[in-house]
Amino acid sequence: MIDLHTHTLFSDGELLPEELVRRAEVAGYQVLGITDHVDTSNIDFVLPRIVKVCRALAGKVNITVIPGVEITHVLPADFYGLVQYARANGACLVIGHGETLSEPVRSGTNLAAIEAGVDILAHPGIIAENEARLAAEKGVSLEISARKGHCLGNGHVVKTALSTGARLVLNSDTHSPDNLITRKQADLIARGAGLEQEQIQEVLRKNIEELAKILITRFSR
Repeated sequence: MIDLHTHTLFSDGELLPEELVRRAEVAGYQVLGITDHVDTSNIDFVLPRIVKVCRALAGKVNITVIPGVEITHVLPADFYGLVQYARANGACLVIGHGETLSEPVRSGTNLAAIEAGVDILAHPGIIAENEARLAAEKGVSLEISARKGHCLGNGHVVKTALSTGARLVLNSDTHSPDNLITRKQADLIARGAGLEQEQIQEVLRKNIEELAKILITRFSR
């Protein structure tokens, strides 16, 4: 199992990073991305601590932990600068907090995140076709979300991604221990979003494995 979208108590999660990692390790995860929420107020505080714990654990646990951030509820005009700052300061994985149906995210956020070159656009809600096409061109993955509320747009995200060639990945968006999901649960979420079995293999294995390899290479530099 690979999960590239999780949170710790450095933002709104419940667990210390090392406890989250241990729980994921015991659950059989191979790769975990720690991607706490950041904006202009806290990225300089949160990111170095995530990078520090990921470096400290490297080679000492039976799971690869990737340091990242989720840029959240920022002005669309600020996205590019924050993505550049994150990458320059150790974030191997950058997620954009998309226009989920469950929160009042500013209009234009999906487009700004894609244009800024995030790795994953999380829970992008009713993403426009032109935005999904741009995501496909720029190699930005669109997320199928396992999280309550954010999952409301999954069906539309899948339909739009399949029609435009945008890459899909599935993540838990874990905030608490019970949010970590199994492979079986991931399969059911993907099926519920409208994917056929062969498409599920593409999303849950090939797409996210390829992205994870890119991120691990970044982390090993």
